[in-house]
Amino acid sequence: MLASMDLLQLLVTSALILWPTFSVNGYDKEMTVYVDAGKKECLYHNVKVGEIIDFEYQVIDGGHGDLDISFSLLDPIGLIIVSDYKKPENMHQHEVLKEGDYRFCFDNSFSMFNRKTVFFELIVEREGDPNHGDQQWKEIDELTGLTPEEYYDMKVQDIMDFIGRIRMQLTKARQLQDLLRSHEARDRNLAEANFQKVNNWSMLQVSAMIGVGLIQVFMLRSIFETHGRMHHFWRKLGI
Repeated sequence: MLASMDLLQLLVTSALILWPTFSVNGYDKEMTVYVDAGKKECLYHNVKVGEIIDFEYQVIDGGHGDLDISFSLLDPIGLIIVSDYKKPENMHQHEVLKEGDYRFCFDNSFSMFNRKTVFFELIVEREGDPNHGDQQWKEIDELTGLTPEEYYDMKVQDIMDFIGRIRMQLTKARQLQDLLRSHEARDRNLAEANFQKVNNWSMLQVSAMIGVGLIQVFMLRSIFETHGRMHHFWRKLGI
C-alpha cells in the first residue's frame, strides 16, 4: 500500500510538471504587430470543428493619430464572421463550426500617414466537461467489481482532469495580466506623445517670444538713431 501511494505521488508530481500536455489541447499566442498607413495585415490559423476562438486586440500606439484600427475575422471560405471599424480595442469569441484556416485581419487603410501598433492575443481551445472528474468520483460508489488497478487508474484520471481545469483558469488569469500590460503600454505611449507635443509647442512659443523681443529692440533703436539707415526710412514714411 505504501509503494502504491509513493507511485501515486510520483504520478501527480509528473503531471504537475507536464500539465500543459494533458487534458486540455489548446493554442495560445500573443503578438504585437505594426500596421502601416494604408495597409492591411492578415494572420492565419488552422482551427478544428468544436474548438472555441478567443481573440482580443488593443491599439497601443497610433503614431500621431488616433488609437483605432479596423478588424475582421473570416472563415475558411472567406465569409466575414466579425467586423470592427476604427475601434481602439475589442474582444471576440467564436465557436468553430467549419474546419480550416481562419483569417484575422487588421486594416489601417483609412489612415494616410500614421502607423498603428496593435497587441493581440489568440486562444484556441476545446472546452471539455468541467465536472467530468467530479462525476467520476460520484460514480465510484455505484461501480462494483473494480480491480485495484482500475480504481487507481480512475483516481489518476480524475487528478489529470482537475489539473486541466487549473490550467484553464491560469490561462485566463495570464490573459488578464497581458491585457493590463497592454493597457499600461498604451497609456505610456499616449503620455509620451503628449509630452513631446507639449515640448514642441513650448519651444515654438519661446522662439516666437525671443524673435518678437529682438524685433522690438531693433525697431526702437532704429527710431532713436538719427544717423542710421532705418531712421531715414522711418522719416520717409512719416514716422
